[in-house]
Amino acid sequence: MINPNNKQTVYRVAVPSPLRRLFDYLSPVAQNEVSDSKILRAGTRVFVPFGHRKIVGIIVMIDNTSDLPLSRLKPIASIIDNEPLIPQYLFRLYVWAANYYQHPIGDALFHSFPALLRKGEDLPIQTIKHWRITEQGQNFSLEQLSRAPRQQEILALFHLEEVISQNDLRRRKISFPALKQLAEKDLIALTNVSEKVSTVHGKNDLLAEQPLDLYLEQKAALNSIDVTSFNPYLLFGETGSGKTEVYLQAIEKVVRCGKQALVLIPEINLTPQTFDRFKQRFNCRIAVLHSGLTDREKGLAWDAARTGKASVVLGTRSAIFTPLKSPGLLIVDEEHDSSYKQQEGYRYSARDLAVIRAQKESIPLILGSATPSLESLYNCEKNRYTKLVLSRRPGKASAPCWIPVDIRKSKLTNGYSRELIEAITQALSEGDQVLIFLNRRGFAPTLTCHECGWISNCSSCEARLTVHRTPNRLVCHHCERMSPIPSKCPFCHSSQLECIGQGTERSEDILKALFPNTLILRVDRDTTRRKLAMKEVLAQINKGNPCILIGTQMLAKGHHFPNVTLVGILDADGGLFSPDFRAPERMGQLITQVAGRSGRGEKSGIVILQSLYCDHPFISSLISNDYEGFSEEIRKERKLARLPPYRYMAIIRSEATNNAAAVDFLKYYRQCAESLPPKNTEVNYLGPLPATMERRNDRFRHILSIYCADRGELQGLIKRLCLKVENSSLARRVRWSVDVDPQDIS
Repeated sequence: MINPNNKQTVYRVAVPSPLRRLFDYLSPVAQNEVSDSKILRAGTRVFVPFGHRKIVGIIVMIDNTSDLPLSRLKPIASIIDNEPLIPQYLFRLYVWAANYYQHPIGDALFHSFPALLRKGEDLPIQTIKHWRITEQGQNFSLEQLSRAPRQQEILALFHLEEVISQNDLRRRKISFPALKQLAEKDLIALTNVSEKVSTVHGKNDLLAEQPLDLYLEQKAALNSIDVTSFNPYLLFGETGSGKTEVYLQAIEKVVRCGKQALVLIPEINLTPQTFDRFKQRFNCRIAVLHSGLTDREKGLAWDAARTGKASVVLGTRSAIFTPLKSPGLLIVDEEHDSSYKQQEGYRYSARDLAVIRAQKESIPLILGSATPSLESLYNCEKNRYTKLVLSRRPGKASAPCWIPVDIRKSKLTNGYSRELIEAITQALSEGDQVLIFLNRRGFAPTLTCHECGWISNCSSCEARLTVHRTPNRLVCHHCERMSPIPSKCPFCHSSQLECIGQGTERSEDILKALFPNTLILRVDRDTTRRKLAMKEVLAQINKGNPCILIGTQMLAKGHHFPNVTLVGILDADGGLFSPDFRAPERMGQLITQVAGRSGRGEKSGIVILQSLYCDHPFISSLISNDYEGFSEEIRKERKLARLPPYRYMAIIRSEATNNAAAVDFLKYYRQCAESLPPKNTEVNYLGPLPATMERRNDRFRHILSIYCADRGELQGLIKRLCLKVENSSLARRVRWSVDVDPQDIS
């Protein structure tokens, strides 16, 4: 309702709510002058009355009109921030992302801030331990320490600088015992000092170690990266080809110019080794952001990035929302990885948002991968991205040799072919390490009765319970339901129960039996639950002693194991016959990435791939070490089927305890969609159909797929539909969500 006589400021505020709307409020009562003299800016946090509660809200828009009479609007209760904590262009990106991914704006905006800020709290203050000289130390004669020359040298340093951080002292290799002895004499004391903005930018001491020499393709790639403007680059480099060194030297360029770099990695488990690698190279603050940190740790890292205290920011998916004071470079490592797409709630893609953000900040973007996504290769084909190719490994390292083993013709010993067992024996005898890949954790995927055929199914999901031996139990890997392993069949009471199939636990036992004198290290979600478990395993591997690693895809991504010369892939066929059209692409990426762990040192590597379909075109391309040829075959199929990246796609999901309710909602959604004819472009619908796993955690799940050649038209259609259906009685009976540019159709 327009009120032309009253120009009082109206603030449209987002609150953490599933509603797709903003809420109008007036200026704070205690600060009526705000409406006249100082308008609060978008992105400012405020406390607002909401029902009978007072909650945190974020101002999104400012106007002097409202759809409601101004007399019905409540004032903002209080202001949390005098100024927005993030720049306006980045806040506009937050809003744009919420709209693009068709998610309730309040929930999306609150997802973009650290937990402390979502609660209305202030950012924590980082303090750094410093040693300072005491008054007694200032008056102390250095000659009195003539018999302790190390202490004398340190105290002389404090006479010059007075206050020195522990980090600086550590960098100067000043020993803690000497500091402690001076402290016991009350000549120096330890104190906390608020952190100041880093002054390392542009200094000659930026590097803690000298960069590696680049080979010709690395030099060409680095020289092609223009750090002064927006350009998206796809760094397409074979596994072990030296992409990280290109990243490091590109980061060095921007940090020397006084700017910051944001580096995204796909998983938390890659953080320790990536952080260590960056810390070895740079003498600057590196902030780390991921879900494994406490709220305080996240708040400190977020603020260090925002204020420029951190020159390099390293994080997982959600770090894409982190503000930088002086943005200079954005890097997405392993850009193909599906972990960059949030699969629950706010279903954004960090990789795709990185492109939009780099464009808004006018900075270069490097997307790095040995197995690029079809979307990125398609963008190179359309000249939207610049492709930079690293076709070989540096130094003496070379691409591994592939040996396919047709397991239809080869006799297996507990899942291991004769060729693989012989190759493992040979590698261990030469003092090398071996990696065995099996993307299935647990002891066995199925427990069955030999007498009556009973199978241990989950009572809440359309899935089988997996047998685990440590601890001894049956576990559903979808809803986490657990139960004891029965001693007898619950139907016929036979004791003839069998474990069918093989998981990493069982494979570990088999390897221990085959190689009793060899260290076996299992790496999966079960063995790395403890905070430092993964770091301990990596430290054990990096000692270089002969051992066998057995693990899931956690071992496939980004790890550098220079002493691994043999990789064995036990089951390579999982993605060939999946109902998900992306499954073959993911299969090829995973196999190529796992194979890339072999031969990264001075010795050449071997990959033994066990398959039932060695003659399948996709498997043949991978064995030829030709990922580009493999991806070309998949792109041809996608183009014929009119699937992404050749058309745009969205999935509407619904789930309910009542199967009919989930289906009826999607039927209504499709009916509404078909009543809104497209303006210019054909829109196609598929469904409602059951999800790949129709029942999960006692809820029935169905999907409706929508395809369109025009992104804008698809967006406009879904936006109108969401506003139309969200208040329907059918929508209130189900949980429903929109997934734009889906990476998983399960």
